[in-house]
Formats: sequence, structure tokens, C-alpha cells
Amino acid sequence: MRPITLQFARTALASTLALAASASLANAQNLNYKIPPVTIPFKVKDQAVTITASGQLSMASKDRDVAVFNLELNADMSDLQQNMTALLSSALDKDAPCGDRIQIQNAVLTPADPAAVATVQLHYERWACVKLFGSQQVKKLIGGNAVITIKLTPGVDESNSGLRLVPEIGKIEADGSLGELLRAGNLGDIIRDKVQTALQSAMQKGTSLAATLPPAAQSYASITNAEFKDAGGGRLALALDGEVRIPIDKIPILSKQLKERGASR
Repeated sequence: MRPITLQFARTALASTLALAASASLANAQNLNYKIPPVTIPFKVKDQAVTITASGQLSMASKDRDVAVFNLELNADMSDLQQNMTALLSSALDKDAPCGDRIQIQNAVLTPADPAAVATVQLHYERWACVKLFGSQQVKKLIGGNAVITIKLTPGVDESNSGLRLVPEIGKIEADGSLGELLRAGNLGDIIRDKVQTALQSAMQKGTSLAATLPPAAQSYASITNAEFKDAGGGRLALALDGEVRIPIDKIPILSKQLKERGASR
């Protein structure tokens, strides 16, 4: 039998190690984790509202120190849709004796991929108070009903860790001079901004990385894209894409936390 030379042994060992490393990398790059659904509750006018978020982590690359996972999060906004009138009422309803009086009558939020559209029906009055002969007189200057549509386009905030909404006023239907006030005055801008603020605040509660990701991944995660989607039947969903750049030695902790979350459901 031909003796095994030292050089041959070294070559064989190197090949074996290379194949093992290649297999290990391939297996690591196929490593996927499901993020089990988590329900995030909050209050709207003493009414409990929930947003349910779930997702997936898929390893994209790794080196000796850091693994990079692609992050996909999906949040179900249908319960928020059911409570739109209460949400916007809490943000916009106003009854100033000498000033603006606003009452939200109905509000609907519908998907318009990749954006969403809020349709708001409201009653508006503006009152002025003047002193006449020693007594205060109250006079209505303008009043009427209006329907305003506001397009909301999702994006990512400057920290790459949260949601922001860009609002744009669309169609306005209003009684008489109220329509002119909504289109040309600052009233339309005030309503637009309040709708944006109320919805963004609610959605941020239900999609924050601290609420949706296990602790081991939270400080290593970032969001790169956000889109609204129609989840079927007019149900609104929010899809967030991003990545998690996590140290290799944290992966077992991440895996354990995900398994514990799944087992607790």
C-alpha cells in the first residue's frame, strides 16, 4: 500500500475543513426564525384596542463576529380600523364657547397600497364672543358639515426604528363657506395634522421594535421600509422590512427567547 505523505494529509485536512466550513455557512444562511404573534393593547376613549404583529427573521449573511438577518414584520390594523371614529374623536373633538367647535361624526380607514386613506365626516362651527352693553354676546360665524379624505403614506423615522406617516389632503366636500375655509384657510391643515398625529401615535405603539421583537434582538434591529397592504376584505395591514445585525454569540439567546414566546401562546 502506498504510504500517506505529510503533504497529502495536509491537503486532505484542508479540503475537509473547507467543506465543513462551507456546509456550516450554508446551513447558517438558511437559518430562519418565525416571530410568533404578539398582541399590543392600548386605550382609545376607555375602549381597549389591539394591534397584532408577527414576522420572520431570515439570515442573509454572517462572518466570524456578526450575523445579519432580514427582518419582516406584519401588523394587523383591523381593530384600529374598527375604532377610527373614537380615535379621531379623542384627538379632534372640541367645544370652545368662543372659538372652534368640532365633532367627528364618522371616520373610516381603508387600504390604498402602499398607502391608506382616512375618510373623516365632521361637523364644524366657529363662534365669536363680544361684549355688548356690558354683557357677553355669542355669535356663530360659520358652521356646517364636511367630508375630508386624507392620504397617509408610511415611512421610516430618522432613527430607522419607528414608523412615520406623511399626510396629504385629498377630496373635500363641505357646506358653503366651510369648504372655502377648509381649502384656503388653516383649518384643513389643522385637521390633517391631528389625524396624522393620532394615527401615527397609535400605530407606533403597535409596531415598536420593543413591543414586537425579543429583547436579544431589539438593540440590533433597524427598519428600512414601511408599506400599508390590503390583508383581504378591506382589512388594513402594515408591512415593515428591515434587518437585525446581531453578534454571533447572541444568536442562542435570541433562539431561546423566540421559542419561549412561541411556547407561551
